[in-house]
Amino acid sequence: MKKIIITFVFVLGIIQPCFAYHIEVLQVSNIGAFDDAYNGFLSELAKNGIAEGKDLTITRHVIDAEADASLWKKVGILLKIKTTSSKIVDAKPDLVLTISTPATKYSMNKIISAGIPLVFTCVANPPLIGCPSVTQSGPGFTGATLYQDPLNFMVLAQMAKPDTKVIGLIHSDDDNAIAFAEETKRKSAQLGITVLSKQVERSDPIIPPAKELIEAGVDSFAIPLDAYYGFKDQQYGKDLFAIAAEHKLPVFAFANYDEKGALLYAGPDFKYIGELSGQQAVKILKEGVKPEDLPILKQEDLIIYVDSNIAAELGVEFSEALLKAAKQR
Repeated sequence: MKKIIITFVFVLGIIQPCFAYHIEVLQVSNIGAFDDAYNGFLSELAKNGIAEGKDLTITRHVIDAEADASLWKKVGILLKIKTTSSKIVDAKPDLVLTISTPATKYSMNKIISAGIPLVFTCVANPPLIGCPSVTQSGPGFTGATLYQDPLNFMVLAQMAKPDTKVIGLIHSDDDNAIAFAEETKRKSAQLGITVLSKQVERSDPIIPPAKELIEAGVDSFAIPLDAYYGFKDQQYGKDLFAIAAEHKLPVFAFANYDEKGALLYAGPDFKYIGELSGQQAVKILKEGVKPEDLPILKQEDLIIYVDSNIAAELGVEFSEALLKAAKQR
């Protein structure tokens, strides 16, 4: 008797719930500091179990403001932001990260009105994008700010060089930089400091306005938070350091600028600011917290560096108090 063995093969489809997250990123200005913020954002997500290639799909849109610097006051970049934000909304992500003030300011209404949570990073002055204050979020959005009180920077400048009285400040039409210049001018008078500023186009060289400020009597220069200084491989900052050194004038970098040449550096850590935005994104994605219920975060402690080689060239001797608070560059 033959035994007939019939084998039934069942293909079982195991259906599991999908926990994948989809994030879209909109960034204006292609500079290294924003790469640091983006990487900080990703690292914070990964610490909390949200990792690209695992359960995260992320698309990053970078609008290069340097390439269109001459069009900044026109409509070129604004149209690119509007077009890109429409594509982002059509993609229906779970969350949008915006990097920079322009990226946030000119896309947020479309994104928020579509019901998509928005988290910003690298916005230096939250009220410029509609926040009630530097710590209060708005409906549908929150983020991490670069904001630091300019008065603290002025105090540090005088700690580094006590006879500082007239600071030259060259900035572009970057919203953050304009707001910083205006607030610095208002507050510096408390310390007996006058701030003379020059606004330039994003494609303009820095040497001509620097020479004008030197002729006007500045005794130092300051570098503000401004994407302008990140363009052309940070060439504008290098040129400012060169002309300042030629005239034996100190430069105070109120951003942790990569290039050497400043007497003092003080400012936020962009990677850390990105991590703070990542913390908020995790709460929104994993805990269901509404963006407006999360306060705007910022770096509480300034990172301060001094350059003893530059000090020696300028004949400056740092106080013990400054050396205790600062690291050597």
